[in-house]
Amino acid sequence: MELTQVTDADFAEVVLKSDKPVVVDFWATWCGPCRQLKPVLEAIAAEHSEIVVVKLDVDQNQETAAAYNVISIPTVNVYKGGELVKTITGARPKAALEKELAEYLA
Repeated sequence: MELTQVTDADFAEVVLKSDKPVVVDFWATWCGPCRQLKPVLEAIAAEHSEIVVVKLDVDQNQETAAAYNVISIPTVNVYKGGELVKTITGARPKAALEKELAEYLA
């Protein structure tokens, strides 16, 4: 399942106004660990319809990355009710990431 890309322009609409928790993968095309994390997030998105999983390219969307102090990638932020509620930095295996996201998964 290909993840939706968000941008500075639609971040508020897609992420902050969502009625579901949103997992945002802050990544870049040149980032090796980001590429490792991609299939993990795609699998989690496919298995958990109670959350929304999206990607934001930090090189093309520096405003949003800066607003949330993303200084290391990959960074996975969880937003609920328009608020940042969790930050996970670095690539993780699927089981480890699901454990960190457990409170947002059914």
